[in-house]
Amino acid sequence: MSTFMPLVWDALAEMASHKLRTLLTLLGMIFGVGAVIAMLNIGEGAERQALKMIDSMGLRNLIVEGKQFADDELNEVRKESLGLTIADVQAASATLPFVEDYSVEKKIKTQSVYSDVASADLNVVGVSASHFRLSNMQAQVGRVLNEDDNINIAQVAVLGANAASQLFKDQEAIGQFVKVNHLWLEVVGVLNDPYLGKDEFQGVKIGGDSSRIFVPLNTSLKKLSSPALASELDMIKLKITEDIDPLVAAKAVAHLFEFRHGEAQDYQLIIPAALLAQQKQTQQIFNIVMACVAGISLLVGGIGIMNIMLANVLERTKEIGLLRAIGATQKNIKLQFIAESFTISVLGGLLGIVFGLILSEIIGFYSGWAVSWSLVAIILSLSICMAVGVGFGAYPAVKASQLNPIEALHSD
Repeated sequence: MSTFMPLVWDALAEMASHKLRTLLTLLGMIFGVGAVIAMLNIGEGAERQALKMIDSMGLRNLIVEGKQFADDELNEVRKESLGLTIADVQAASATLPFVEDYSVEKKIKTQSVYSDVASADLNVVGVSASHFRLSNMQAQVGRVLNEDDNINIAQVAVLGANAASQLFKDQEAIGQFVKVNHLWLEVVGVLNDPYLGKDEFQGVKIGGDSSRIFVPLNTSLKKLSSPALASELDMIKLKITEDIDPLVAAKAVAHLFEFRHGEAQDYQLIIPAALLAQQKQTQQIFNIVMACVAGISLLVGGIGIMNIMLANVLERTKEIGLLRAIGATQKNIKLQFIAESFTISVLGGLLGIVFGLILSEIIGFYSGWAVSWSLVAIILSLSICMAVGVGFGAYPAVKASQLNPIEALHSD
């Protein structure tokens, strides 16, 4: 290292004497490393966002969601099936040994939602107490609904963070009352805001919990009216055990619901684990494409380094001959030129890292994609850049070391 650092300083001085040529050479490395950094940052952000979205759905959950129909279609469907019901849940729990827990949801048709402070256009859903557990929701203040609320048909509610903000502004929501249609409900909890960045994942609607009001299931069924022909439930979540593949479990659930609902296709089965696998496959294709683009940029940058080093060999032929004449070995000459190509690549890599971080933020801002900085991405891209610099600088270094000292001294 003690002998290599002076060579690096000499390389920096040589680069400074040819500023424009050095800049043009650096651009290839800057763009190549920047592309690698941006690609990996966007990929890392997409993966983290996907995991966050799947976490809200529950990776070990199977979701049975009722379909929406126009009135004339609904009349025909109801001749075959009553839609999702509590009996469906009980049947799944009783006959499928891999179902270890479940939750249900019922959407409420609202005419008005308001508090003493403000009114708001919010979604209201009746849920079982287990809904919060299976959907990974926690209360920010207060508590979530429990089984006693459901048994006692309690007139209580839990608000999403945005719902609380709209209905009570900056006031404390706990202990206050909200009116849904004709029914007054006491607020017992406000949920953490599960900001997901998107409201759709692989074509499946998710999120929206921040703008919801949650009431006990029995309260929604017995004290809040539903449209005619509406199904008893709108969503069922089945949590499966760890010892079974979600796709295998999904086939069994699909068979059960087909048997119970006859020919009526009034529901859809969503498998979060399959959605995650699909997203990873899509992300992998994106990463391969971006890696090819980044690789081409780095290749161009490497060619630029080789070009400038070959030009340096031609320009400094006499200098090389003089160094050999005063005792420099072929190894010394090789090391000097490799140090120069290495310095160019490291400088280009460092500038490329800055460019890549800025580029990924710009892409994330305008595209709405999630971006997450990755230390692995920075180390990997800089390491690749160093390898490119040394690799493409090796040939000019060998060529310089093999020059005949006498001929080099007499060259023009």
